[in-house]
Amino acid sequence: MRSMDVSSTTAEAKKALRARVRREIAAISPEECRTSDQALFGRFLSLPEVEKADTLFLFWGIPGREPETEYLVRELTRQGKRVGLPRMLPGHRMEVRQFDPRIPMKQVAFGIWEPSEEALLLSKADIDLALVPAVCYDRRGYRLGFGGGYYDRWLETFAGRTVGLCRESLLQEQVPTEEHDARVDVVLTEQETRWTQT
Repeated sequence: MRSMDVSSTTAEAKKALRARVRREIAAISPEECRTSDQALFGRFLSLPEVEKADTLFLFWGIPGREPETEYLVRELTRQGKRVGLPRMLPGHRMEVRQFDPRIPMKQVAFGIWEPSEEALLLSKADIDLALVPAVCYDRRGYRLGFGGGYYDRWLETFAGRTVGLCRESLLQEQVPTEEHDARVDVVLTEQETRWTQT
C-alpha cells in the first residue's frame, strides 16, 4: 500500500510540474525559440557520438512546444545518415521508421507528425544514438515525459547512446522519478553539454 501512495504522489508531482513547465514554454517568444534551437542544434551536431553514428533515432518536434528538430532530421539525412522517427502503435508502444523525404509524413493526434507505413522499418539494434523528447530535463539526466510511457518502454531495451535537448530556462534541479524512469547519457542546453553518465 505504501508503494502505491508513493507512486500516486510522484504521479501528482509530475503532473503539476508538467503543467508549470508547459506554461513557461508557452511564454517563450518565437524569436527566443529560434535562437535557442540554433544553439541546441549546434551542440547536438558537434557531438562526436553524433558524427560517428550511422543511424540515429530522432523526433519531429512540435513548433511552439518542442525544439523544431525537423532541421536536424533533414540535415543528418543530407549528410547521408539514416534517421529514424517514431511511429506510435497500440498499447503505448512505438516503432522506428526511416525518414525518407520522398515519402509524405502523416499528422496524427496532438499535432504530431509521423512517418507512414511505407517508410522502412528500422531495427533497434541498428540505432547508434537516440534523441529523446521531454517536457523538460533535470541536471542528472532524468526527463519529465509527456505521460504516455512510450519512450520509457522503448528505452528499456535500447543499448545505444541517449541525448536530451533542454532549454536552459527549463532545466530543473530535480524532476520527480519512478523506478522505470531512465536517464539520458547527455543533456544539452544552449550553454552546456552535460554528461550524466559514462
